[in-house]
Amino acid sequence: MSQKMKTLLKIGLFFALAGSLLLQSCYGGYYVSYRPAEPVYVRPAAPYNGAVWIEGEWVWRGGRYVYFNGHWAAARPGHVYVRGYWTKTGRGYVWHHGYWR
Repeated sequence: MSQKMKTLLKIGLFFALAGSLLLQSCYGGYYVSYRPAEPVYVRPAAPYNGAVWIEGEWVWRGGRYVYFNGHWAAARPGHVYVRGYWTKTGRGYVWHHGYWR
């Protein structure tokens, strides 16, 4: 194997490892000692027929969970939206983001 090929292989492995670590850090498994209360807000009317309501989400920002209100989205044929949820673990509460299944 040529020196140039070895160098390219090393660079490729470096970026693969770096990308893997970056994706792993995006998991969002942040624990809190108490489950925040979901804010109460009025759901707006659907903007069009067939729109799907996506419940609000908790996002980790600035060392705490911040709530983002829900929104309407276009339906995805053959899919159903599973809303996010809290789970209690031995380390505290953690939020699991909603997703299309």
